[in-house]
Amino acid sequence: MCGIAGIASWRYESDLDRSIRAMAGALLHRGPDGGSHWVDAERGVALGHRRLSIIDLSPTGQQPMACASGRRVMVFNGEIYNFGSLREELERANKAPRWRGHSDTEVLLAAIEAWGFDSALERAVGMFALALWDRAASTLTLARDRLGEKPLYYGLVGGRFCFASELKAIRVIAGDGLQVDRSVLSEFMQFGYIPAPGSIYKGIFKLAPGHSLTLRGAAELPRPRPYWQAVAADRALRLSEAANCSDAALLDRLHDRLGAAVSGQMVSDVPLGAFLSGGVDSSLVVALMQAHSRQPVRSFTIGFAEAGFDEAPYAKAVARHLGTDHTEIYVGARDAAALIPTLPLIYDEPFADSSQIPTTLVARMTRQHVTVALSGDGGDELFAGYPRYRMVASLWRRMSRLPLTARSAASALIAGPTALAWDRLFKVLPAGRKRDINGRRMHRLAQLMGSRSLAEMYVRLMSKWAPEDALVLGRPPLPEGNQAWPGGVDSIDAMRLWDIGRYLPDDLLVKVDRAAMSTSLETRAPFLDHRVVELALTLPMRMLVRGQEGKWALRQVLDRYVPRRLIERPKAGFEVPLGDWLRGPLKPWADSLLDSTRLRQQGFLDERQVSQMWQQHRLGQFDRSQQLWNVLMFQAWLESESRPVQRPASEPVAA
Repeated sequence: MCGIAGIASWRYESDLDRSIRAMAGALLHRGPDGGSHWVDAERGVALGHRRLSIIDLSPTGQQPMACASGRRVMVFNGEIYNFGSLREELERANKAPRWRGHSDTEVLLAAIEAWGFDSALERAVGMFALALWDRAASTLTLARDRLGEKPLYYGLVGGRFCFASELKAIRVIAGDGLQVDRSVLSEFMQFGYIPAPGSIYKGIFKLAPGHSLTLRGAAELPRPRPYWQAVAADRALRLSEAANCSDAALLDRLHDRLGAAVSGQMVSDVPLGAFLSGGVDSSLVVALMQAHSRQPVRSFTIGFAEAGFDEAPYAKAVARHLGTDHTEIYVGARDAAALIPTLPLIYDEPFADSSQIPTTLVARMTRQHVTVALSGDGGDELFAGYPRYRMVASLWRRMSRLPLTARSAASALIAGPTALAWDRLFKVLPAGRKRDINGRRMHRLAQLMGSRSLAEMYVRLMSKWAPEDALVLGRPPLPEGNQAWPGGVDSIDAMRLWDIGRYLPDDLLVKVDRAAMSTSLETRAPFLDHRVVELALTLPMRMLVRGQEGKWALRQVLDRYVPRRLIERPKAGFEVPLGDWLRGPLKPWADSLLDSTRLRQQGFLDERQVSQMWQQHRLGQFDRSQQLWNVLMFQAWLESESRPVQRPASEPVAA
């Protein structure tokens, strides 16, 4: 796990050494264990690397790394979990070089030399972002892992092509030459994250998961091409085959594949642990880790003092049952207030998933004990765990039978009472139902009922601000949010595929990567082993959803390790009491950023809409915390942008 950066202009440049040092220096947090760079001034190419040592802690794992022939030079961020078997395969085929060390980077380079770039990636199991300079062909190739665990930004800046793990490394050489893309800002306000391929800056892009990009010059950007896609061409055939298998056979297959993924991701030359929330996904990962370990696995969780948000006791009970070495930390509004000013620096562009707060705090705690942590990310998307899948599918079946005019009338009726009025009405409900039904959710229901398609309904559900809200001033028309909607599949299938393509890589994995790497912690997600993903996507729906229960197959596998009574409870997610915090200890901070005069002078957002929502939230009329958090995170990021660009100098290293 590291930070990578690079420049290519295909012309002589005399100042590349200084530029690449500055870029790599901006990524120090991603690689505190060392750094180096490689420069070819005649070709105008420079590659930089910051190292977090995980495999092969010796100098033989240092990057940028040249292959044995010297033709190719690579910088690589991530892990190739099957590098050992790839190394053996190269040796059996007599295609192995004389090994200098035992790093996965060296093995991947040798695989590219032996089998070619595409074939090597096809064989590789892992998470990665990489750049490969071919000295003979004068080409630069970028690639990103299949599910998008590792980030990679790129673009043209001042006639140069540049790339980096984070935007801050590009900004350090672009200075004030980058401009906010208002169209992308509108997408951010809608979703709370920025979907690939866009970035907050005009002309700077994210490489999409499972794609590569090859350049032969810096005149223009070619179109990235996919080398892997979640919905493979043979999916229908494999679905048909799986449908004819017994439940027991499919569960055994899933158990074995998950066990292999977890075991493969436990390979490390540094201390390793896991995040544990006590839910199905993280509990299964930790259970499989403990099954493959002779020593108690280190597990970590975070708790909140506020009632209804604290899942730490559940995690503790699972940890006790599995026999892990468990550590927990409790946080509150004061901890959040101390962290919030640093969020724009950590996330580098506007990002508004409020669970970024506990994720960052638990990462900081975990890094005090281990360097690598496994997580349960991806379980909900792959195995249909979100209750929203079943809710939307059921709602659309009912609503689609009614004329649009009737749906619109019902929507207006539900939206009439304030959220506070609905909450007062719901006070008569049993305590267990109050979390599931409240005024905010009734207003969301009203929004959904006017949808013209399943795609529109789901995208609206996943939006914080409606697309028609003209919140961003001077923006061009918004692209259709359902443009990536998969066709020809079951409704639940369509929703989870949309999530795998957008929500997972651009929200959840961004959240975890930046939070963890800000404290130099590597995270790994066994569910995102592409072999597990491919199996999950070919399981028949009966293995995913039964009655009102999602993740049926995962629960059955977990039953082999943990009693159901320790797991069964309403799904909470990694939430924080944001609404209460904004009315309480975070109110002065929010007041400053949402000041009408400030908004008007900046000229990005409609200050009347923002002020109205802020007043409604402060008075308790509506819970506007989700919409306001998007605005606040943009405002906080914009404030950080107004500061002078820092140009951290990396330590002196040999080229």
